[in-house]
Amino acid sequence: MYHDPNGDPYQNHYYHYFPYHNYGWQPDPQNGINYHTPYRETQKDFGPAPFVVNINEAAKRNNTFRTALWTGSHLQVTLMSINAGEDIGLENHPNLDQFLRVEQGRGTVRMGKSRDNLNFVREVVDDSAIMIPAGTWHNVTNTGNTPLKLYSIYAPPQHPKGTVHQTKADAMAAEEHRHFSMPSANTYFYY
Repeated sequence: MYHDPNGDPYQNHYYHYFPYHNYGWQPDPQNGINYHTPYRETQKDFGPAPFVVNINEAAKRNNTFRTALWTGSHLQVTLMSINAGEDIGLENHPNLDQFLRVEQGRGTVRMGKSRDNLNFVREVVDDSAIMIPAGTWHNVTNTGNTPLKLYSIYAPPQHPKGTVHQTKADAMAAEEHRHFSMPSANTYFYY
């Protein structure tokens, strides 16, 4: 038997605590039984019901340009996958704050008070958090060789509940349609 001079009976004492993440397992609110949330296979908006997810895994497994994961009355979480060399698109949300977190990949974020003066420039990598105040012009560009995986939190929600944009072109078309069909003061896009 292994004997640790510090009295620890485990040979590899770094791993005797269980991880806190749940790999997508969710409690069933109707009968209390655990079931696996198929966020790998399903592109579904789980809001506004209570929801717990391993956001790191969900973001890394997402292969769509944008998928609304959870939409509530005052907040929205979306998953994004930006292909190498692509960007989110220069945008401005006059009436909402935005939070982005990079889960995988590398990129550059640019922000500024006007679309022609993006003087705040930072490199972002795994675990980088980006806070974007309302009214700030911003863009994120993937400068790596692999997809840039991230999630975004909007407060209040920015996209319709259940939004899924497979590609950036789909997102641009949806925004163009939205601007012409029901004008909104929440966003200005310049692709």
